[in-house]
Amino acid sequence: MTTSLQELLAGWITGQRWFAGKGRAIDDLSVGALTELGQGDPRLVHAIVSVRQGERTTRYQLPIGLRTHLPDRLKHVLIGSCDWDGRPVWAYDAAHDASLTSQLLTGMDGELRVQRLRFRKAPGATIDTSQRSLVLTAEQSNTSLVYGDKYILKLFRQLTPGLNPELEVISALSAAASAHVARPYGWIETVLDGEPTTLAIMQEYLPNAGEGWTMALTSVRDLYATAAGLPAEDAGGDFAAEAHRLGVATAEVHRELAAAFPTGTIEPPEIKRMTERFRRRLEKAIAEVPPLAAHADVACAAFDRLADLDEQIPVQRVHGDYHLGQVMRTTADWVVLDFEGEPGQPLAERRALDSPLRDVAGMLRSFDYAARHLLAGHPRADSLEQRAREWAERNRAAFLAGYSEAGGRIRGRDAVLLRALELAKAVYEVVYEARNRPSWVSIPLAAFG
Repeated sequence: MTTSLQELLAGWITGQRWFAGKGRAIDDLSVGALTELGQGDPRLVHAIVSVRQGERTTRYQLPIGLRTHLPDRLKHVLIGSCDWDGRPVWAYDAAHDASLTSQLLTGMDGELRVQRLRFRKAPGATIDTSQRSLVLTAEQSNTSLVYGDKYILKLFRQLTPGLNPELEVISALSAAASAHVARPYGWIETVLDGEPTTLAIMQEYLPNAGEGWTMALTSVRDLYATAAGLPAEDAGGDFAAEAHRLGVATAEVHRELAAAFPTGTIEPPEIKRMTERFRRRLEKAIAEVPPLAAHADVACAAFDRLADLDEQIPVQRVHGDYHLGQVMRTTADWVVLDFEGEPGQPLAERRALDSPLRDVAGMLRSFDYAARHLLAGHPRADSLEQRAREWAERNRAAFLAGYSEAGGRIRGRDAVLLRALELAKAVYEVVYEARNRPSWVSIPLAAFG
């Protein structure tokens, strides 16, 4: 008896790194939409499946390849054998088949429409359809394809009905000629629950750019390798000048976002409600990670000072999940990536107005992580702690200086909000590390010192 594609997917999907429901049984998997993109052998089929686990149902996007004969190079992404059009075929993850993913380029270039799938090309874009794709393997929640040295296409595996914030932001900033976003070339969309929904976004690929996190870690390693007592500014690979430039770029992006989207303010009553949310999260975090209790007074004092503010706080569109892994250094400047917002949050929350200092706080926490995460398990961790603190303080100060000099607002009572946001972020990090990397819990706990 031939296994159906639906049955194959139910057994295969739980093993994928982007599957969000690991560790829980699947109660039901249904194929909600199945769209053939062309005929022949091999054949590309676009699927949207719904997975029910308990009370939660999650939809996923699956590009599926179908072949009569499966070459060895694709056996590592095999889903299984099933019946299609009355004959047995091999089904596999088509993201890894460059002979099929080329159809995504030609679809965008020709603005193809197939059933409810719509391929879109960015205004003024020219797409080179001869480029072949390669899958990036580092991602957890999405799948990205690099086409030659020109484009990177991000496929959103987990789908939420609505316009993805990243497409909205990069389109607006690119139209405003921002120097800090990679140019959009096209996207793929469908309709879910009556709403136009983003399935994939293609942007300019930056092959010679350096990732901020990697550059920062190189600087930290250089510092740790230098003689004791040598100041951070005299060690090879000092990052402070780049941190300053990143602060400037961040302020410029915030200014561009404020010009492209609506802005507003939050009043003191809402500020108090925000601090109450911070306190509740702190209480829950302490219940889960008891060592955090020793630092609760520091966090509560910062939240109390925020609650006492009696003035408005400006809010606008922000990045929402800002850290060193979200920025790339090209030969010209810093480029900001991944304007999706915090993963797992509803689209409405990711698109909501917020203080730009939320992004600043995220980057400050990222500097602390860069300085200290190499100490986990390091044989000289105790002796290097002071060096880690020195590196973090130097680069945090350089970033804030660049941000302020470029017009980013950190003055007067803004420092109160920034401190509260940073500690609220650290509370979240403590819980995350306790669940996923217990040996790293000391990194966010250091924020309360």
